Amino acid sequence: MSIGNSPEEDRPPVGRALQQARIDARLTVEEVSTATRVRVPIVQAIEQDDYSRCGGDVYARGHLRTLARAVGLDGDALVAQYDEEHGGRPEPTPPATLFEAERIRPEPRRPNWTAAMVAAIVAVVGFVGFTLVGGGGGEDSGKQAAEEAPSGKPSADPSPSRKSDPKPSESAIAGAPADKVTVRMTAEKGNSWVSAKDHNGRLIHEGVLKEGQSKTLTDDKRLDLVLGNAGGVKLYVNGKQVEHAGEVGQVQRLSYTRGDPEAG
Repeated sequence: MSIGNSPEEDRPPVGRALQQARIDARLTVEEVSTATRVRVPIVQAIEQDDYSRCGGDVYARGHLRTLARAVGLDGDALVAQYDEEHGGRPEPTPPATLFEAERIRPEPRRPNWTAAMVAAIVAVVGFVGFTLVGGGGGEDSGKQAAEEAPSGKPSADPSPSRKSDPKPSESAIAGAPADKVTVRMTAEKGNSWVSAKDHNGRLIHEGVLKEGQSKTLTDDKRLDLVLGNAGGVKLYVNGKQVEHAGEVGQVQRLSYTRGDPEAG
């Protein structure tokens, strides 16, 4: 469902539009609440165009954008319609209060020059002492490093903590065990709400997969998925990429079994 494309008199109210989009996406109020972290009573009230539970227009606009993203609507268009239906966006707060606060702000403390001079002297003395004590060993240590490292080859770094852990490669996905079903999801085009159940119908994962994040799930027989932004998720099943899981902003329900990357 799109917001703002139909004539204004035929356009449904904001809450009704959200409710219809949720129903079209086959999502329950509880699922939307879990995905957006907006409490169930607030979601129910907004769908009835009751914004008294939101705590003000600013919070209402934020909830509308979050809920719109979860059900596949345009958040900006929805907020614009909300402003039209509720008298427009309020004027910004005048800066007079800020200027008054500046006038009564206490004067900053004067710097303690005595303490600053003492600290500077200590720093100079410490630097000179370090130079005299540790400077003599620089030549010997340089020679020792040159003798230990072979000519023309960089010396190996003995500290394993400096080596960064490599990122998981696609070959690691291809090595998924054949006796299990393995699904790897990476959010590439925006955030996506993800829900996954195992072959017994038990919920094993639910939440928002933020853009750039990945999630790998396995089961012995089957995985049932719900993707809130199917076209924005790069999907690998049993080591093979699924070419088209859905459109951007589309809610898709998918099932995968062992050894078969096709949707069930």
